[in-house]
Amino acid sequence: MELGLVGLGKMGGNMRERIRRAGHTVIGYDRNPDLADVHSLGELVGKLKGPRVVWVMVPAGAPTQATVDELAELLEPGDVVVDGGNSRWTDDEKHAEELGAKGIGFVDAGVSGGVWGLQNGYALMVGGDPEDIAKVQPVFDALKPEGEFGFVHAGKVGAGHFSKMVHNGIEYAMMQAYAEGWELLEKVDSVTDVREVFRSWQEGTVIRSWLLDLAVNALDGDEHLDKLKGYAEDSGEGRWTVEAAIDNAVPLPAITASLFARFASRQEDSPQMKMIAALRNQFGGHAVETK
Repeated sequence: MELGLVGLGKMGGNMRERIRRAGHTVIGYDRNPDLADVHSLGELVGKLKGPRVVWVMVPAGAPTQATVDELAELLEPGDVVVDGGNSRWTDDEKHAEELGAKGIGFVDAGVSGGVWGLQNGYALMVGGDPEDIAKVQPVFDALKPEGEFGFVHAGKVGAGHFSKMVHNGIEYAMMQAYAEGWELLEKVDSVTDVREVFRSWQEGTVIRSWLLDLAVNALDGDEHLDKLKGYAEDSGEGRWTVEAAIDNAVPLPAITASLFARFASRQEDSPQMKMIAALRNQFGGHAVETK
């Protein structure tokens, strides 16, 4: 089939290549002319035969909204727009309504695979009407990993991005657990080869995972992570997962704590710990460190 792909960055560029390797035609547009096959969204739409499918792979929020708005004026009834970025699921409902008023279908696709997706395939969680998803299915089949699993029609519009959001929340908590265990192992004198302890967990243990494999890769390149600063950004999905948990009264203590740990990484000198140190000194005479 033919596909228009908007956004050819780290994910989008590799996705274009994987879809082409499966024998499909991909016409890509990016603001960077060195990456693009065409010079505008209008030119992209003009090169596709109807019913058209245009996959949007740009940052969530205003960039995605602007792209959907422009496509709404360019596409025709029966065409389909796929949002494969990390949009909030509530935005999906808005986009589906906007496009649906013009007879254009909308599918939201949560995409997991990162920079390894070209080689390993992408896990896909999609939401939307079955007839719209059917028009995109050959591309989903090209992108997913080999084998039985890796693609799911998760439900109606918004379900794909909601599922990907929860996936990323779980990812937060798993990474935090590995990070805490690594720090404790590095701290004690009795463990002399933390990297090899991590490597030993890769086979036969209940905590083996791809994240663990990636941790070992990182330690192979920098055994004690001395080259890195202890700072980790958080993406919108972690926050949205916690907000959704609050809205639905679902307890998420591990995921919530892992999000807050990211915030702690922003502080070189924690204001909270200043108060805790002061209180310990006041009630127990415990020593404090001063600047």
